[in-house]
Amino acid sequence: MDKDLYHQKLLAHYISNWGQYYKALTWEKGPYRDLGDHFRILEFPPTTERSMWAYATLGMSCFDDEFALELHIFSGEQDQTLVESLIVVAHFHRFGSRLGHWHTINWGRGWRLGSSCSYGLISLPYLDGPQLEVLTLEDNKSIHFYWLVPITEDELAFKREYGAEKLEEIFEERGLDYLDPFRDNIINFKN
Repeated sequence: MDKDLYHQKLLAHYISNWGQYYKALTWEKGPYRDLGDHFRILEFPPTTERSMWAYATLGMSCFDDEFALELHIFSGEQDQTLVESLIVVAHFHRFGSRLGHWHTINWGRGWRLGSSCSYGLISLPYLDGPQLEVLTLEDNKSIHFYWLVPITEDELAFKREYGAEKLEEIFEERGLDYLDPFRDNIINFKN
């Protein structure tokens, strides 16, 4: 499958889940150009069904990748810094180490200035479910669309000690506010 068709199918999948209104964004600084001419970050505004912004990679993986992955992150407000954050993650995935379910990434800074959420946990797209999670193309090629959930250093330490599944259970039990970059730790964990 050629790149144009592949990216058209990825875009159509996002649109079928989140609606037709979006912006394709770029970031002229940093590693953006390494990701190729087709790579973009999509910004989907809130809708009557969803009261948050969604930022998603388009072309983080290539059709030929053994495990094709695209990521998204949610925000309570329009936030262009998430464009840069997703580009950094996409670059790491493409040129550093392949990412997958329950992997974590280190942004090297807070989600926003003053935020203690400086890591991202790659999670299933629980808010959208299986309809978004997997797109199957020709020859049974699957692309996985996962949610990048901002987490704190204590939450990362807990994940390393007890596993991502247990961390996600606690997030659900305690009602993680995944839209608040300034939220408190859900877990105060000391090794």
